[in-house]
Amino acid sequence: MSAPCQQPAAPPAASVPPLPPPPAARRPAVDWRIRFAALSLIWGFSFLLIKVGTQGFAPFQVTLGRLLAGTAVLAVAMAMRRERLPRSARTWGHITVAAFFLNALPFSLFSYAELTIPSTLAGICNATSPLWGMALSMVALSEDRPTRRRVAGLGVGFLGVLTVLGAWQGFSGLDLPGTGMALLASFSYAVGWIYVRRTLAGTGSSTLTLTGSQLFIGTLQLAVVTPVFTSAPDTFPLLPTLSVLALGALGTGLAVLLQYGLVQEVGPTTGQMVTYFIPVIATAAGVALLGEQLTWNTPVGAVIVLAGAALTQSRPSAAATRTRTAGDGTKHLSRT
Repeated sequence: MSAPCQQPAAPPAASVPPLPPPPAARRPAVDWRIRFAALSLIWGFSFLLIKVGTQGFAPFQVTLGRLLAGTAVLAVAMAMRRERLPRSARTWGHITVAAFFLNALPFSLFSYAELTIPSTLAGICNATSPLWGMALSMVALSEDRPTRRRVAGLGVGFLGVLTVLGAWQGFSGLDLPGTGMALLASFSYAVGWIYVRRTLAGTGSSTLTLTGSQLFIGTLQLAVVTPVFTSAPDTFPLLPTLSVLALGALGTGLAVLLQYGLVQEVGPTTGQMVTYFIPVIATAAGVALLGEQLTWNTPVGAVIVLAGAALTQSRPSAAATRTRTAGDGTKHLSRT
């Protein structure tokens, strides 16, 4: 699933201070392709882990456990790298808003959604984040100018959503509240990324520091909400407990560190490509391990969604950029 403060293609564009270049003398012991595959698997299996977790715990409890485990992993990483927490109250205020839209709200919505919808559908809904993000960025970010390709990608992507949902059948057999919550979770990622991009860029804090701080605040938010809406669990069934711990430690903690390193080593363009593998792995895991049913429109719609998302993230050629810049008589280079 989408990481809090470093963007795969779906949660939309990277919006925190640029990562510093990796030291030239130090090369990771594990090849980046292996780490890329591991990240794809971890995030792809996250939806299965949510489904299993909700079989033993309330959705808010799944989210709280996930955030606790993820925060613990990043706290250790920050201590080892001697990262300093932000000191500005203003920065902490922005982090609090980001934690709500990028962690507390979407994580909880996905947990509630998977009470009634398959993990495969939740994984595909997650892939709509770049579509929401592009639509919002054209309104909220003046430098994100719409292009024909990006607008076409938006249309193609939402056509894929309608295909997944079986719109021509009147959405029969579809759990609308659960699906709506999964789509709202993806929309929340987009809102959060727009907010982060407008408020936390240039704060002077590293991506790891901002991410760790964000998860910590998200944990506090869930720690306040969870006791109000749930009671303490009487038992801790083994499989759901392990699923929640894995979801947090791997999907919310280790995955962030893997992506952090990938972006440093191979750049954000390659690093964000992991997003396109997530729904594929989520679908395969749900069908193979949970026995979820799959109709033809689900994978076909997922492919259309990913194609649309890819178009919204594509960049124009250098020649096209120069032509457009010369044509409008400005020095501004469009960013897509």
